[in-house]
Amino acid sequence: MNPFLELGIRHDIVNAITELGFEKPSPIQEKAIPVLLTGNDDFVGLAQTGTGKTAAFGLPLLEQLDFSFNQPQALVLCPTRELCLQIAKDLEKFAKFMDNVHVVAVYGGANIGDQLRQIRRGVQIVVATPGRMLDIIGRNAIDFSNVKYVVLDEADEMLNMGFQEDINNILSETPEDKKTWLFSATMPKEVRRIAQNYMTDPFELTVGTKNTGNANIEHNYYLIKAKDKYAAFKRIVDFYPEIFGIVFCRTKIETQEIAEALIKDGYNADSLHGDLSQQQRDKVMKRYRERNLQLLIATDVAARGIDVNDVTHVINYSLPDEVENYTHRSGRTARAGKTGISISLVNVKEMSKIRHIEKIIGKSFERKQVPQGTEVCEKQLFAMVDKVHNVEVQEEQINAFLPQILESLQDLTKEEVVKRFASLEFNRFLDYYKEAPDLNIEARDARGDRDRDREPGRRSSKGFTRLFINLGSVDEFNRGDMLGFICNKSKISGKSIGKIDLKGVFTFFEVEDAEVEKVFQGFKSVEFNGRAVRIEVSGDGRSSDRGSNGRGRGRSSDRERGDRNGSSRNGRRDRDRSNGGFRDFSGKRKESRSRY
Repeated sequence: MNPFLELGIRHDIVNAITELGFEKPSPIQEKAIPVLLTGNDDFVGLAQTGTGKTAAFGLPLLEQLDFSFNQPQALVLCPTRELCLQIAKDLEKFAKFMDNVHVVAVYGGANIGDQLRQIRRGVQIVVATPGRMLDIIGRNAIDFSNVKYVVLDEADEMLNMGFQEDINNILSETPEDKKTWLFSATMPKEVRRIAQNYMTDPFELTVGTKNTGNANIEHNYYLIKAKDKYAAFKRIVDFYPEIFGIVFCRTKIETQEIAEALIKDGYNADSLHGDLSQQQRDKVMKRYRERNLQLLIATDVAARGIDVNDVTHVINYSLPDEVENYTHRSGRTARAGKTGISISLVNVKEMSKIRHIEKIIGKSFERKQVPQGTEVCEKQLFAMVDKVHNVEVQEEQINAFLPQILESLQDLTKEEVVKRFASLEFNRFLDYYKEAPDLNIEARDARGDRDRDREPGRRSSKGFTRLFINLGSVDEFNRGDMLGFICNKSKISGKSIGKIDLKGVFTFFEVEDAEVEKVFQGFKSVEFNGRAVRIEVSGDGRSSDRGSNGRGRGRSSDRERGDRNGSSRNGRRDRDRSNGGFRDFSGKRKESRSRY
């Protein structure tokens, strides 16, 4: 008998999940489903990312709801648009053989009119990000009076992103007698407070130990000097020819810089961060899911909800500001019972963070040596040999050319042919690494390393400060436009502006040190096409306390607050709302252009 049937899931749902490859329940599914099927208790489930939490709450929801009644009966809240879309798609797949099941994904960055029309046509399950959900509630466009179940997925991350007030306001719109199911990877005090405030004697279930990482993940670190980080990173990537990974950076600026440097160096990579429009994000994720990208360079928030199978490596180019986020990062690999590797690039000053993470996840890190150039060449050579050995030969197509090929190679022995084919790829790595230095260091060798080098970025010219602005060529700016825009808003002379480095979705520009304060003051509360304009000092990727829009932050500027980019109820902002086009300075609408 199918183990899901034994848990109490009916045949039509089991048939659907069997088609999806579900063979047996994961630990969280096995323990949570029987409890949730009773529908009698509030519920707190703690399990790591990638352990099957969506099915753990999704299958019981499909069992509990009345699909002959086209009114919202379940609300699922999650932190990011990617996770919102993923959950909605999964629920639809689970319900493939059921009748009249309607699920709507409500998130910023998509046309709100389309979402409202879906709601008006009738839905039973609403999957939403908090910002856009508040926007729809503010329009009195949804009736939650029949909601029986509220699911808070990735609750810890929603709170980390500042959604506490939004969650309060949304839950106040739902009936008091509803059941609340909370799922989280970690259990900080804020999540505990939600359980206390919104639940009555909840059933608590922990799979594994609280805050621990996936047992199938190998945790490694490389000790290097900061100035060697990018070179070491590339060498590690080259050492794993079949890598299919996610690279985490701390800030949006760093994410874009690393991605652009990798592309320039010939790597199959692209970036994912909060300054991309929804259309750009969708294109990047489509390429990654289809494996047309080998490396996805992302910020913590942008990567939430990415559910991609067979990610081999997670690389922490920069360790997270919040140590608990390491658990979420590493959980992108080793999903569905598979194995994976989490790599961290650290300098001596960050070793205390590694020790702290070890205590939190309950696992030790293994110190690895950055591969030597000869080791990389050897790995690449035999990876190519394996490709040649395993390549699928199209007999009918190649046979027409075979006589000419054999004639061209007839003066070569078998050994010479092999050498030449192997050298096609091997020579490139051999040339690059023939005099490659040893990038490994011992702790005692790193004293005095100030870790100030930030590659592949640049330092400011003498007497100038290098700043970042989150507008670029996709916003229809050229360098002259940008110069005029900065000078106009800051009330400074063009002579005070140095180099302008215009990128796709952002720009670096230099300002005389004496005029920096005017720039920050001038860009307070400035918006461009409904999007808050942000100015940062690019040296460390952190917002200045004088930061634009008057929102100085003590933490990294990459504290992207999920999906809230546009206006929403009570003046809140739905930060991932798509611009849907750009305007020039006169306000005339222009078509948006994707940089991908």
